[in-house]
Amino acid sequence: MSIKIVGIAGSLRSQSYNKGLIQAFKDAVPEGVEMDIAAIGELPHFNEDLEADFPGVVQDLKDIVDSADVLIIATPEYNRAVPGVLKNAVDWLSRPYGKNSFNGKPVLVVGASPGAIGAALAQYQLKQSLLHLNAHVLGQPEFNVGGAGDKFDATGLLTDEKTKEYISSALEILLGTVKK
Repeated sequence: MSIKIVGIAGSLRSQSYNKGLIQAFKDAVPEGVEMDIAAIGELPHFNEDLEADFPGVVQDLKDIVDSADVLIIATPEYNRAVPGVLKNAVDWLSRPYGKNSFNGKPVLVVGASPGAIGAALAQYQLKQSLLHLNAHVLGQPEFNVGGAGDKFDATGLLTDEKTKEYISSALEILLGTVKK
């Protein structure tokens, strides 16, 4: 049985540390596991008026997330909070009512930031929303990549070996949540 992971980076910046972190997870997946990275930059602003004619780009995102066994969401931290683009994606993925894409799904929340706490406050805020949506949010491992400017190169590639080791460990724990 193949296990499917979907990764979402909560940043639009082309060389985002969080995009690099999601890519590093993808690069580390073991044999028998596939990982797709879902884009969220083209989603319209959440508006319940649009639910009657559900936007195609939103349905495409829901389809990829619904196909996943587990999710990894990487959030940056802007002003001590989740960036709007990521919260927008979470809101769309919870809709329409009764078709919440997070329901019962294991989710590992991670984050990278130039600051010392590695997006910890944004992760906490995101976990609150995901718990409300009945996601199975992993409490451990906590995955905060602080000082990201020293751990990624100019193209967004993760270069820090200790972080790569931690990714492998976190993947093992996350994949252990999949019911076979």
